[in-house]
Amino acid sequence: MILRQVKSFVLRAGKITPGQQRAIDNILALHSIGYVSHLVDLNIIFGRDNPKIIEIGFGMGKSTSQMALANPEYDYLGIEVHPPGIGSLLMEIEQYNISNIKVMRHDGVKVIKDMIMDNSIYGFHIFFPDPWHKKRHNKRRIIQAHFIDLLCTKLKPGGYIHLATDWEDYAIWMLDILNSNKRLINTSKTKDYVPRPSQRPETKFEQRGISLGHGVWDLIFKKNI
Repeated sequence: MILRQVKSFVLRAGKITPGQQRAIDNILALHSIGYVSHLVDLNIIFGRDNPKIIEIGFGMGKSTSQMALANPEYDYLGIEVHPPGIGSLLMEIEQYNISNIKVMRHDGVKVIKDMIMDNSIYGFHIFFPDPWHKKRHNKRRIIQAHFIDLLCTKLKPGGYIHLATDWEDYAIWMLDILNSNKRLINTSKTKDYVPRPSQRPETKFEQRGISLGHGVWDLIFKKNI
């Protein structure tokens, strides 16, 4: 049987501003990593041996830039495919002179599978991925057992996976998959979800949902040492 390749994105049309397009045209090369089909050493790329955190699908990049500014001791690799978000994060990098972010425009699943060394990553962030809420589309969700197993292989012992969603059904799905992986330990005292940690900034999208009465669920699991 051939397993279906789950991608970390779905291409959608999006309006890009002149500023975002200028950032892509002028400074993308300064702050990005190109996809290659072999392993790379992120310490060489960032120029230092600091903990590495990978964010898959950073949206417009506001929370990514805030985390990088608040935690200069960590290096952040943000993976996204939508030009408006890439341009927006590049503008943040330029405005605040952020040196600990690199950007990739590619399928995050491919990047992690092909380029990331085993036991090398301190943390993975996947915040508000497409929920594919119709049951017949659940197989398209990025959070699948085989993908979480891949992340575990790339994590350092003691490293973590942090997921967040505003769809309760997806939160339950995520929890079941993470719980089923024997290499992971739930950090929640109640063995389910954790309160939003201070290191994950609240996005405008999230604030709007909360004001409408929507829930938000965070999960943080650590790899066994």
